[in-house]
Amino acid sequence: MDERGNVIGIVSAKLDASTALAMSGSLPENVNYEVKSSLLLSFLESVPDVDAKLKAPNTADWKFEEVVKSAQDAAVLVLVY
Repeated sequence: MDERGNVIGIVSAKLDASTALAMSGSLPENVNYEVKSSLLLSFLESVPDVDAKLKAPNTADWKFEEVVKSAQDAAVLVLVY
């Protein structure tokens, strides 16, 4: 999220630390892969039922606490087995 609470990317995967350690001998930290929001927006706009529900970008300045609260309310963990 940016400083106004707008989504700028979605984390889509995380590097497997144990595999990286086994292959490189070092333990990586905070290595994630994301999808840019512009690509997601193009996809979502192509779905008629979803397009009508999209919010306009926020242009007003937010307090840091408001951005954090917005991120907490919107975040979800998706597990795939």
